[in-house]
Amino acid sequence: MKETALLKQTTKALMQGQLRAAQDPHRPAWHLAPPVGLLNDPNGFIHFNGHFHLFYQWNPLACAHGAKFWGHWRSDDLVHWQHEPIALVPSEEYESHGCYSGSAVDDNGVLTLIYTGNVKFSEGRTAWQCLATLEEDGSCHKLGPVLALPDGYSGHVRDPKVWRHDDGQWYMVLGAQSLAGEGKVLLLRSPDLHNWQRLNEIAGSGLNGLGEFGYMWECPDLFRLGDRDILIVCPQGLAPQQTRWLNTFQSGYFIGELDYQQARFPHGEFHELDLGFEFYAPQTTASSDGRRLLFGWMGIPDGDEFYQPTLAYGWIHQMTCPRELTLEQGSLRQRPARELQRLRYSPQTLQGAAHQLAPFDISSAELLIHPEGELTLHFADALRLRWDGEALQLSRRNPRSGLEEHRYWHGSLTQLHIFCDRSSVEIFINDGEAVMSSRYFPAVAPRLLLEGEANLRLHYWQLEDGVIV
Repeated sequence: MKETALLKQTTKALMQGQLRAAQDPHRPAWHLAPPVGLLNDPNGFIHFNGHFHLFYQWNPLACAHGAKFWGHWRSDDLVHWQHEPIALVPSEEYESHGCYSGSAVDDNGVLTLIYTGNVKFSEGRTAWQCLATLEEDGSCHKLGPVLALPDGYSGHVRDPKVWRHDDGQWYMVLGAQSLAGEGKVLLLRSPDLHNWQRLNEIAGSGLNGLGEFGYMWECPDLFRLGDRDILIVCPQGLAPQQTRWLNTFQSGYFIGELDYQQARFPHGEFHELDLGFEFYAPQTTASSDGRRLLFGWMGIPDGDEFYQPTLAYGWIHQMTCPRELTLEQGSLRQRPARELQRLRYSPQTLQGAAHQLAPFDISSAELLIHPEGELTLHFADALRLRWDGEALQLSRRNPRSGLEEHRYWHGSLTQLHIFCDRSSVEIFINDGEAVMSSRYFPAVAPRLLLEGEANLRLHYWQLEDGVIV
């Protein structure tokens, strides 16, 4: 379908749907969410010319995984965002079934997008890696495909993440599935973003000491942090274990060292990035002050997403809050971006036994809790976090089956840093040692009830609405 026709349909969907979406009591106050329709992967996250740009997978025409567009937000401070013109519309033959995920780079002062053009046939599919440039008026100029489907791989090759190395060359990691049905990450190199040379498979099933480890690896992201290289990736097809890998698909990271000369990435074991119910497809960028920042999609594909009540209001899914990444003592730490402190107001500081504290309004709130002893947190009627002295257990009823389900973290607990926003909770454990992110849908305005004999030191803030215009 031609771009003009798709944009007309999008305009109609926005005009008919925005008011209904805004009336949803579960709509976030300061997290990023789609105006209408379905949002999934963050794309093209970049700090460029003093502004943060965050593109995103978007189907504005339905709450379904159809042919994806790229929506676009811009911010000066990671807190206040504005809508920009739609960046990519799946109007060309090489992207007829969606402008799939990708990244953005600064190519000598030109903000350039690298994305996957997805094409499906009656029997099979193919993928093209494509370029587009962002114009001064916010529109995009498509340059077309620069990389066809590589030999030896199925049509599931996607999600290019590109960076310029110290040698002046461009490098790309690309998620792929081999013809044998194994998930891989490919490394490629280019002098100019247009002509790409495939170097090697640097990670995946059967590589670097891994056995069978999933049938597809999505959304790779490779970057330097401290004195090591980090590969973030989303393996599909890992068998669930007793207390880990419990979501439909996983998102995690490897720590290693990329050998640019030999095109090898020896690495350690796989670690989950987030232990909650909803987290997938994260993407990072470097800020001008040297921080490594991350956004994730607070959702899971092929799970229970289409049982969420926001569908009745014509929208589904949101992003996580922005996070800062550091490498400390051999593990990745995630902390809420410091800019979020600008949202705070009405602070309170309390101390005492958990069961003696009055409930807190958590419609839009931040809590910092230092517990001593066993503790249970009830997030309205829809989510529960229990600390028994050895493990945290996050529990809720599955939106499809109604059966109780759980997620876990094991360790020694010293701190909980919790962000709440209408229908989401992000729990940062021990100053970013681990995170548990989840959607939940309380029947009434949410309040937090604390239960147990634990002595607490607790800081509480209400949070202002983020400005999205």
